[in-house]
Amino acid sequence: MNAERAGQLARALVQKIPREIRSQIEKVVSPAMGGLIIGHEMGRTLEVDAVFVERPSGRFEFRRGFAVGEGEKVLMVEDVVTTGLSGKEAIEAIRNAGGEVIAAAALVDRSAGEADMGVPFFPLVEINFPTYAPGEVPPELAAIPLEKPGSRKG
Repeated sequence: MNAERAGQLARALVQKIPREIRSQIEKVVSPAMGGLIIGHEMGRTLEVDAVFVERPSGRFEFRRGFAVGEGEKVLMVEDVVTTGLSGKEAIEAIRNAGGEVIAAAALVDRSAGEADMGVPFFPLVEINFPTYAPGEVPPELAAIPLEKPGSRKG
């Protein structure tokens, strides 16, 4: 909600990407909805166009006149990576449209380093939360109602 802070985060995230990769990026693509703002700010910082893919019917696709050119070198940017599934689906949509994804980036990696995007991945921060098998949840946590976060509620 603060454009200046979003820009600062994008500038910090760009610095995590090695110069040899940064210099090749021709377009930024992010998945809607969460990746829209950071994707836009990454495009501004890198001085390239930024577009997004959407999931109107369950699969990411380019809409609204957005596209990538054949062989265009793309950075895929997300806000938060949990399992990496959305990122991989966005990368697949970019490749299906003819783009070449050369790297992925995110503000936050919550996967404890487990997410594999199939391309070099550069998070700004990595957060590792403990997980518990059913029946092993500590009583003080078991007393809190469960809520599944993220874009895949259910």
